[in-house]
Amino acid sequence: MRSRTDLRRLEELGLNASAPPEQLLYDGWLLRMLPGKVKRARSVNAVYPSRLPLTDKLAHCEQLYRERGLPLIFGMTPFSEPASLDAELSLRACPKFDTTAVQSMPIKPPARKDGVVEVLDLPQWVDVVARLRGSPDDHRATHLQRLQASALACTPLALRDGDGFVAAGLVIVEGAWAGLYDIVSDPSRLRLGLGRRITQSLLGCAWDMGAREAYLQVMTSNQAGSALYAGLGFRERYHYWYRGPRKP
Repeated sequence: MRSRTDLRRLEELGLNASAPPEQLLYDGWLLRMLPGKVKRARSVNAVYPSRLPLTDKLAHCEQLYRERGLPLIFGMTPFSEPASLDAELSLRACPKFDTTAVQSMPIKPPARKDGVVEVLDLPQWVDVVARLRGSPDDHRATHLQRLQASALACTPLALRDGDGFVAAGLVIVEGAWAGLYDIVSDPSRLRLGLGRRITQSLLGCAWDMGAREAYLQVMTSNQAGSALYAGLGFRERYHYWYRGPRKP
């Protein structure tokens, strides 16, 4: 069982991997303001202890996000600061949604190389992911903007079948840790093992990049994804969730 300190570090890794170009640190809270689909890039993350009164901080965030034309969303964990924040947001009619499990596992040396998995440049890879997800153009643009601004080493992979790509994923490495992100496969080709193949390739790539521990995030409602990652050896460490005035 990992300690609370270890879990906080795991949360920091996830925040670093999703860091947008526009963010501010405000009395222990990380305020992110990049428009787009990724809530981690446009939410308030109450990461570290605070000194200012909670009501003052909430008023400041409300004004800032209103000026930016963004909904005020809070990314919450079991160790968000202050501990009363989750209850206060609930009293303010900010419902809880999109509960997500953070999972991790030790990485083993890859047993083989999959020759049909290719490393793509970021713009091409983002186009592949957008096509597989059916994402609109504005989501694709902010996705690429965020990744191009990252200070961390990343490798975009895609699984080819014939003339097209049928699955994709991204490895983001910080120290001995690798985050696996944007794991997606062709929705018209279910139960063909595409998700498992691309995830195994991501783990092999992470090993080659020097990482020895891997983590990923999967929504608790995604039963198929949870079963896939459990079968590969990932174990749940903690949950995070969002609170806001409405589900965006």
